[in-house]
Amino acid sequence: MGVLPRGLAFGALMAGLTAVPGFATETIKAVVIDGYPARALWVKEFSNFFIPEVDKILATTGNYQMDWQESYGGAIVKPKGVLEGVKLGLGDIGIVTTIFHSSKLPSQSISAVTPFIAPNSAAVARAVDEIAKEFPTMQKEFEKQNQVYLATGVVLDTYQVFSTTPIASPNDMMGAKVAGAGMNLRYLEGIENAAGVRGGLTDFYNMLQTGLVEKAILWPEAAKTFKIAEVAPYMLSVDLGAVNTKTVTVNADYWAKLPEEVQIALRDVAVMYRDHVAGLTMDRASASREAYVAAGGTIVEASQADREAWAAAMPNIAAEWAETLNAKGEPGTDMLQAYIGKLEAAGYTGVRDWAAE
Repeated sequence: MGVLPRGLAFGALMAGLTAVPGFATETIKAVVIDGYPARALWVKEFSNFFIPEVDKILATTGNYQMDWQESYGGAIVKPKGVLEGVKLGLGDIGIVTTIFHSSKLPSQSISAVTPFIAPNSAAVARAVDEIAKEFPTMQKEFEKQNQVYLATGVVLDTYQVFSTTPIASPNDMMGAKVAGAGMNLRYLEGIENAAGVRGGLTDFYNMLQTGLVEKAILWPEAAKTFKIAEVAPYMLSVDLGAVNTKTVTVNADYWAKLPEEVQIALRDVAVMYRDHVAGLTMDRASASREAYVAAGGTIVEASQADREAWAAAMPNIAAEWAETLNAKGEPGTDMLQAYIGKLEAAGYTGVRDWAAE
């Protein structure tokens, strides 16, 4: 066969190229929900970090792009409704505040039942997430809620006590009504006649302002964001410790339809988001304390003796937690020991050994 003239050869080449269909980028809708407002640290960083990182990874191949539809601040669900909302498919991806669901997600309380160990969000986030991936228990709990677990988030450096009146030690909490959420209300069992009042972070300002409670357990960054100094200008720095309260999950039916490439991107970025948010939390901890003081707040440091006395006065909620899981056939004791071991390896030893009793 002879050689085609250059012009005819070019024309034939172009015809061949145009006859081959190009690879089209598939667009995948993702509805993200949280009941907390967009100004909350973890929500803000989902928009500013998680979403761009997923987009960046998917852009490397160009096979898929996400159509993100974000709904926060109660537009679809309230803060306590994210778990149910994702379960029902009202959202495809959610940031579940796990402290509201201790009965459905009991293993998620692992850091909450071990106070006075690690006032470090990064260390706790890694330890809990590793436990979730080394033991099947946590992921099975989310599977029962029609969800796929991606990663644990820690958005507080350490719980502290905020008060409407001067406070110098845990003894000043005796007889007081104290706002809290989830397992941290059980810390009050070590304080004589203290009464816990359950509420969400968005409720605490009004609860303190109206006198429904005199004190609240929360953390400095949240106190800054929600202007707690205006209604509770006294903080007892007692370092109850960091606690995992946020888990990124995906509706299981939605997940099953996602291409593997997108699933991998979401899993990888969830871990990056875990570390990013924890790092920001620690970076902002000192500045948040300074902002609280600048807004009129006063901070008193609790003594080590006071911390030890408070921890010793509590029931061993960690052992109770482990035994409850054990009774269900889950490795509660092993999880507890492994978790405390991970924190010790990271340099954190508590004032009470919750696993030794």
